[in-house]
Amino acid sequence: MDCDSFFVQVARLEDPEGAGKEPLLLVGGRSDRGVITSASYAAREYGVRSGMPTRRARQLCPEAVVAPVPRGACVERSRTVWAVLEEMSPVVQAASIDEFYLDLTGTERMLKGEELAATADRIRRVVKARTEVAVSLGGGTQRVVAKVATRLAKPDGVHVVRPGGEASFMAQFRLEQLPGIGPAFLEQLKKKGLTTCAEAAAVEREWLARWFGPGRGAWLWERVRGIDASEVDARERRKSISSERTFFADIDDDDELERRLLELSCSVGGQLRAKELRARTVTVKLRDFDYKTRQAGSTQPEGVETDRAIFAVAASLLHGLRHRRRTPARLLGVGVSNLVRQAPAEQLEFFGGEAKLETERDRTIARAVDRIRDRYGREAVRPARVLDGPEK
Repeated sequence: MDCDSFFVQVARLEDPEGAGKEPLLLVGGRSDRGVITSASYAAREYGVRSGMPTRRARQLCPEAVVAPVPRGACVERSRTVWAVLEEMSPVVQAASIDEFYLDLTGTERMLKGEELAATADRIRRVVKARTEVAVSLGGGTQRVVAKVATRLAKPDGVHVVRPGGEASFMAQFRLEQLPGIGPAFLEQLKKKGLTTCAEAAAVEREWLARWFGPGRGAWLWERVRGIDASEVDARERRKSISSERTFFADIDDDDELERRLLELSCSVGGQLRAKELRARTVTVKLRDFDYKTRQAGSTQPEGVETDRAIFAVAASLLHGLRHRRRTPARLLGVGVSNLVRQAPAEQLEFFGGEAKLETERDRTIARAVDRIRDRYGREAVRPARVLDGPEK
C-alpha cells in the first residue's frame, strides 16, 4: 500500500486554505538550491519529479507553488495509517513513512471468500475515511508483484494480479521500474541490450549469471518473472538512518563543512539512540556545485551510537572525498546502516587495552545528554564547535 503523493497530501491537510487550494503544488526545498520531495499529480504532468532541483522544477512548472515539508505532521499521519492497517491485516510491515506491506495469508475464512480486490478496496476506503489520506493498493502472491502493481493502481485505486499471471504482468514493465535495480546495475543491463523485464526474461538463467554474477543473475531471473520468496515481516527493523542538508550558498571551506558534518552526525546519533540501535556502517554524501553526487562509506567491527564516534568516521570520509575532488559543495549528508540492537553495558577496562572508537563512558554521556534535550529541547546542549560557527 502506497500513500499517494504523501507529502503533498499532508501539506494540503495541514494548510487547507493555502496549499490545500493549489493544484500545482510542490513540497520540498523552497529556495532554488533545494530539491523537490514530492509533487502533485498535476505538477507531474509538466515533468516535475521528486529529487529534482527546485530551480529546474520552477522552470518546468512556473505557476507551481512550493510548500515546506511538514515533517512532524507526516510522521503523525503515517502512524495513524499504520494503526488502521494493523486492525485490518494480521501482519503489517512499514517499508517507509508512506509505504506498507500487508500479508493477508490465512484470512480467507474470516473474510468469507471475499475477492482480494474487494478486500483491498475496502482497506483503501477505510484508511481514507479514518485518516483523510488517499492510498493505492497493489495485490498479488509475491511482494515484488504487489509492489509493482501499485504503479497501475495510482492514484487512489486498486490493482490485483491473479495467481498464475505474475510473469505476464511483469513483462510489461521497464527494468528501471523494478524495485532493487539502481543506476549502476541499470547501466550494466543496458550494455547487454536489456531495457525491459520481457527482454531480461528471454535470457537464459546461466547467461544472466555469467554477465552479472551468480547471485545477481539469479535474483534478476526471478524478479522479472514475479518470483519473490521474501516474507512480510512486521518485526523487520529499519535498515538505515540519514540526515542531509542543502546549503543556501555553496561551501568550499573545510572547517565549515566539518561543522555542518558535526550537526548532521548529532542528528543521526540522536535518532539511533532513540531507537536503541547502533550502526556498523557510516556513509557520507557530498553533492558538488555542479550537481555531481559522491559517496564514501566505512564499516566498523563494532556498532556505534554516539555523535562523537559517528562524526569521527564521517570526518575521515569527508576528507577523502574532498581530497579526490576539491570543489564547492551544495549538499552534505551523513547516513548509518548495518543497524544492530544496543548490547548490554560493557565492563570498563581497568588496565587499558586496545583503544576503541566508542567506549561505554561515551555512550553513558550521550544518553545523559539525550535526557537533558528531551526535557529542555534540542538546543539545550550542543557541541561548542557548532555554536562557534557562523550563522546559517
